[in-house]
Parts: sequence; structure tokens; C-alpha cells
Amino acid sequence: MRILLVGAGGVGSAIAKIAARRSFYEAIVVADYDLARAERAVGWIAERHGAEVAARFHSTRIDASDPDAVAAVARAHRATHVMNAVEPRFVQAIFAGALAAGADYLDMAMSLSEPHPTDPYAETGVKLGDDQFEQAADWEAAGRLALVGMGVEPGLSDVFARYAADHLFSSIDELGTRDGANLVVRDDAGREVFAPSFSIWTTLEECLNPPVIWRKESGWTTTEPFSEPEVFDFPGGIGPVECVHVEHEEVLLMPRYLDAQKVTFKYGLGADFIGVLRTLRDLGLASTVPLTVRSAAGPVQVAPRDVVAAALPDPATLGPRMTGTTCAGLFVTGIGKDGNPRRVYLYHLADNAVTMREDDSQCVVWQTALNPVIALELLATGVWSGVGVQGPEAFDAEPFLELMARSTAQGGYGQPWGLEER
Repeated sequence: MRILLVGAGGVGSAIAKIAARRSFYEAIVVADYDLARAERAVGWIAERHGAEVAARFHSTRIDASDPDAVAAVARAHRATHVMNAVEPRFVQAIFAGALAAGADYLDMAMSLSEPHPTDPYAETGVKLGDDQFEQAADWEAAGRLALVGMGVEPGLSDVFARYAADHLFSSIDELGTRDGANLVVRDDAGREVFAPSFSIWTTLEECLNPPVIWRKESGWTTTEPFSEPEVFDFPGGIGPVECVHVEHEEVLLMPRYLDAQKVTFKYGLGADFIGVLRTLRDLGLASTVPLTVRSAAGPVQVAPRDVVAAALPDPATLGPRMTGTTCAGLFVTGIGKDGNPRRVYLYHLADNAVTMREDDSQCVVWQTALNPVIALELLATGVWSGVGVQGPEAFDAEPFLELMARSTAQGGYGQPWGLEER
């Protein structure tokens, strides 16, 4: 396996760092529009793991917005797999470039949605991933696999869903992804500051778009952002967090493969965070439509969302200022295998102090990066295989969760996952 890793930001760098401890691949090419950033990721591996490990890593420049450029880099490095680790606005270009190069493809966020033109808070328009699934026949004809939504959420949450359907439940009422944390970021003076732990571009996209809900009797419908708040009690010392509906890929993936009466995604954002997002929306600063801005050098075209992103700290740099734990998981209700009602929460915790110590990566990006590395290893060893455009639910969950939880001394990743009866 030869992997072209597109993107050397927080998640991309964490993927490289986690993979540096594994031996299932021949080479990883770390590619970024900013070559220096890709070189820093490879340099960190050389410094931490030595020249022998770093010899399997290479760095190069890439324009992720150009399918031809992606294909050219993939061909030049004989990539068998293209791992997309950049913002979802680049999905379609990288997706097309991988297919053109004859490589398999993985991502952690799917092609973007477009709200319904007249009734966005009741009906779906273009849904997340629609563009990719519409091209499934092309991938099948080429004998290639595109594994989409293989991060943590989506990704691990979808693996949990498949596991619950196969091993825990005879029928499922709701598959409800619930994400929460007690993370705090502080400035040099020790004051808590607003600093999203993930790309603000992606955060604004998923939190301000109409959230999607799946119901078996009506299919996919939408609702208002931040609607139906509920307090969910998270494990790992996090405790109760108010969670609200936001747009997310799980709701578009799980019903394609699994039988459930309802599928939802709720995110524990907190009142302050929601307030900032609403203010950005109301001021027009969440828009991706460029505005003309007067400057000393003359008028320039600038997208307001890019200005917001430029004003905030890079999420990859937040680790030293961050404390706390993040939890990703799936709350499942229904009838258990024994015929009795059952409610379980399947989850994984990531402590920022631990991920910083082990991989110099803050916990949110590290937790996202862990799962595609495990998936790549299962593909490399033939445990997982397939063609076409597929979500994580298309594959047996048990080997993924076993490899994830197995100790590093026994060849696993040493990341136990939890199951709580509720």
C-alpha cells in the first residue's frame, strides 16, 4: 500500500504521526498546498521515530482544488490509496483525481450539501455525499473503492452502528450520534477563549446548515439549526452536556445500510459557542460568497468565512493551551437480542494530555485521525475489501473494534472503546 495523504493540517499531520508507528504500508506521501507544512509533518516523524521510520515518508506540494493535479501527484508517487485530510470543499476534486489515477480513496467528510431552495428547514436539497454516491457506478466499473466518512464522526460512530445492528439489537428504534466534551482553551493570561478545536470552515458549514433527520416512515427531512436541545450525560468525567441538532454525515450514511426507525446527530456545543455561531451568521460572516473589500492595494475579493478562519488560531496549534477530554459515541435504543428493551451508549474517549504527550496532537484532531489509519490497515491486510462508493457500515465492525482496542504490545492501537447500558 502506497498512500497519498492530501493535507498536512491538524488531522493530516495526526494521521501521519499515528501511522508512523504502524508497518502495514510501503510509503506515505504527505502533500499540502503549503510544502513547508508537509515537510514539518515528516520532520516531526524523523525527530520522534528516527531516520528508518521517516524513510517511508515523503513530502510534496499539491493543489487539492485541481483534480488533474491530484491525479498527477498520485501517479507520480504510484499511490494505491488517496487519503483526503482537507476541508470538505475539496472533496469533489480529490475524489475525481483519485479515480482518474486508478487509486482507492478515503475521506472523513463527504461532498457538501446545498439547502432546499424554498423550504430549507423542512425538506432536503442536495444532501451530504450525494455527489459521491451518484458516481458509485464509475467506481464499481473501475474496480476501485471509495470509503467515505471514515473519520470519528462520521466514521467510528458508523462502525458502532454496524456493530450494534449485528451484535446487540434485534430491532433498532434510534441510532443517535452524540458528541460532547469538556475542553477548555486558554490564552497566555489563563483566560478561557473562543477557539474551535476543529476547522472553523467545517464547523460553520455543519452547524449552520439545516440539520437532517432520518425517519423510516418519511425518509430524510430537515429542521432548524440547534433545535431540540437535550442534556446528555457523557462518560469519562465529562458529565451532562446540552446537545443540539446539526448537519452531519451519519444521518445520510446509516440509513443506506442499516434498519432503524430514526437516525439523528446531536452535538454538545454549549450556549456560548452557539451564541458566537449565531452572531457570525447574523452578521453575514459565515458566508462563502466573496465580498469586495477596499484596501490600500485596491479592491480585493474576500469570502467572509475565510476572514473568520484567518482571525482564529489554527486548531492544530491549540494543544498546549487545551485541557479536557472529548467523547465521540452512538446512543442506540431498541430491542436487544434477548427480546427485551435495550439502551446503550457506545463511545471512545480522547484525553488531550495523552494525545499531546504521545503524538503532539490535540485530542479532537487526533481522535478524528485515528480511525482512517485503522481502516487503511484493515484494507491493506485484506480484512476489509470492496468496490464502489461505500460508508463504514458496509464493512464488518468487529475486526475494526478489536484492532482498535487491542494493546500496542499485541499489535493493536491500544484505544479501548466503551459500552454503557443506559
